[in-house]
Amino acid sequence: MKIRRAVIPVAGKGTRFLPATKQVPKEMIPIINLPMIHYVVEEAILSGIEQVIFITSSGKNAIEDYFDRNFELEDFLIKSGKLKELELIQQIGKMVEVTSIRQKEQLGLGHAVLCAKDVVGNEPFAVILGDEIVRGPNPVTKQLIEVSQKNNNSSVIGVMEIDPQETSKYGIVKGDFINNEKHTMRMTTMVEKPHPSVAPSSLATPGRYIFKPEIFDALKVIPKGVGGEYQLTDAINLLAKESEVYAHIFEGERFDTGNIEGYLNATIEFALMNNDSSAMMKKIIKEKIQKYNIK
Repeated sequence: MKIRRAVIPVAGKGTRFLPATKQVPKEMIPIINLPMIHYVVEEAILSGIEQVIFITSSGKNAIEDYFDRNFELEDFLIKSGKLKELELIQQIGKMVEVTSIRQKEQLGLGHAVLCAKDVVGNEPFAVILGDEIVRGPNPVTKQLIEVSQKNNNSSVIGVMEIDPQETSKYGIVKGDFINNEKHTMRMTTMVEKPHPSVAPSSLATPGRYIFKPEIFDALKVIPKGVGGEYQLTDAINLLAKESEVYAHIFEGERFDTGNIEGYLNATIEFALMNNDSSAMMKKIIKEKIQKYNIK
């Protein structure tokens, strides 16, 4: 079954980026000349998604506005003869159908996904976290869709190998690899941010999921979990008891732009990968190394 919709939770306050996020949504902070959220939505589109559902909160209007048309700016660019820039912003305004749902209270990722129930309806959908960027030749959401379709349209969680000492930062999965597969397993359990001493594996999810609509039934009945929030992990475990849930080790490089280190890493990496900025970034890095006598 075709997956047409992606839910992208963007309701967080972005406290790690204060004071910038006092007025600007974290997801709108640019990496070079594109905001973080652009890369996430682009992944969804390249994976065949037709509608993006943003789960927002107060002060997040700029995200929806970014993917809308700005006729005043378009008119200015036309009159200024800046046709290249005009084409660029018109393309952004036509990227994808966008719907926004207000999450009035930030009660956890599980609650954020449940907010999308009425729009998603009774069909499978993707969930993509708005501050996690994964780059690679094959979009990670597309990889998960392919695994889902190969396995009777089951729910699939994207996972990656991490340092075993960092399990307390992620949801960690346990399962059994299927049919001699090296990258896909049938998940048996998922633990939210376990201490390394009790973590069931070193396979972590950075926020990429394909869900059957039955996840909403699980989200309705789970109690508050870790941190006093409704954890998506708890709903996934409940779903796994009633149907098959798979975990897939995806291909691609992940950037956690939700923190300063990850953001800086992505900025440098993307600049070096871009033909227009690569030489410039190399020059800047070389000059700073010399200036500060970095060994």
